[in-house]
Amino acid sequence: MKVDKLSISFDPELGDAVRSAAAQAGKPVSSWLAEAASNKLRAQALAEFLARWQAEHGVLTAEEIARAERELGLTSADTAA
Repeated sequence: MKVDKLSISFDPELGDAVRSAAAQAGKPVSSWLAEAASNKLRAQALAEFLARWQAEHGVLTAEEIARAERELGLTSADTAA
């Protein structure tokens, strides 16, 4: 598999936290960071999509958001009211 190697720098506390999180997840730091970057890019794409959708169709109501959460299995006992 082709890979793109990057060199990155962190402040020491963040670097320690990243190494610790990767170790807890049982992953190499590069894999953990790649997954985090992928998740961030997906979240940004979703936010951009929702902004465009709401600009065209109006803001989602609390009821619509709750329905989507239920259908996606995202509701928990903590958030259900």
